Amino acid sequence: MAKSTAKLFLLSSFFTTTTTRTLSCTCSITTGASKSSNKKRKQKEAKLVVVKEKRRTRSDKALGDDAAHLYADTGAAHIPVMLGEVLDVFSSFSSSSSKPLHSFVDCTVGAAGHSSAIIQAHPELKYYIGMDVDPVAHEKARARIDGILHGDSSHPTSDLKAHTILKNFRYIKSVLSGVDEKILDTGVDGILMDLGMSSMQVNNPERGFSVTGDGPLDMRMDPQASLNAEDILNSWPDTELGRILREYGEESNWRSLQDKIVKARLQGGLHSTGQLVDLIQNATPWRRGGRQGWIKTATRVFQALRIAVNDELKTLEDSLYSCFDCLAPGGRLAVISFHSLEDRIVKQTFLDIINSSEGDGDEEERHRSELRKIRNDNDEKEAWIRQMIQGCGGTILTKRPITPSEEEERLNRRCRSAKLRVIQKG
Repeated sequence: MAKSTAKLFLLSSFFTTTTTRTLSCTCSITTGASKSSNKKRKQKEAKLVVVKEKRRTRSDKALGDDAAHLYADTGAAHIPVMLGEVLDVFSSFSSSSSKPLHSFVDCTVGAAGHSSAIIQAHPELKYYIGMDVDPVAHEKARARIDGILHGDSSHPTSDLKAHTILKNFRYIKSVLSGVDEKILDTGVDGILMDLGMSSMQVNNPERGFSVTGDGPLDMRMDPQASLNAEDILNSWPDTELGRILREYGEESNWRSLQDKIVKARLQGGLHSTGQLVDLIQNATPWRRGGRQGWIKTATRVFQALRIAVNDELKTLEDSLYSCFDCLAPGGRLAVISFHSLEDRIVKQTFLDIINSSEGDGDEEERHRSELRKIRNDNDEKEAWIRQMIQGCGGTILTKRPITPSEEEERLNRRCRSAKLRVIQKG
């Protein structure tokens, strides 16, 4: 009996040891497979990042002396985004087509950073029109341009007819006809739309655009407009409030924010940017990135309100068609956008413009011939153009938008989301 018990004990020990070793080996194999799987996954993710970076049409242009000087000036109120690239768009235009840049419109003149550089780079300019709906920006731009034209009597552009107009760019046709009716007949050689907010707007808490500075819930580009952000937050229907948070802000947590804003109305409403930021902080779970999480959410909410207050997307779409109509044959429209909603509208509108009319076979062949000529010219004179899309109504010179250079992005964080698209009239 004792021997049988001993045999059973030995057999049990053997199987236990074997099983343990087997399990140990299995675990070792599984761990090895897991490590291998993680390694492959990381390699795949790294490849995707590389592919994504390659697909991005990043500018390789070095900062010019003018732009470098602006970045070195810590007191500069506003630094124009992609200044060198914008100069290339219109300087290359005049050199490649042997057609001088006689007329130029800056639809969003701001502090006149782009405009002053264009004026100085093109002494052949006959007409300049700068537009802005912001009276502070308008005054700064007018003073700066007057300084360029009249500060030095020997300046080659002193005979330029320059006009700065306090108007939204949706009124570009009436503005041009008011300046000179002949301009609309002949068309404008170059038009620029920089859709970004200037630093002087963001840095002034009283304008209500800043997430970090407490101020009134304003957000009007035009101080004379009747609608402001406070009106939307405290009186718009719940569903409409939710819609702008979802569509204009692209905010995934829109429903929770909508509910909290509606509840805040019962306690007196929201009347300052600080109150709105506090509400967003309390509505944003910490698992969504802590402090950075609520800041990103607040940025999206402020964007949504600003778009709604100024009716930015509808104004942009309508104005793109109007600006293209105002171009002379061979003229160019350049647009710098700063978020996906704007860029999507610019991209789609450009495609609609160049495909708006259908031609016969002879006309299509003529367009193909013109495109080949443009490509040949660009090979020598316009290296910034990578891929184009030819249509009956014109040519999109940027199949993919150009984004700021690494050097500019490093010096100016606010430019990192900028996208430049350019269209040329046929």
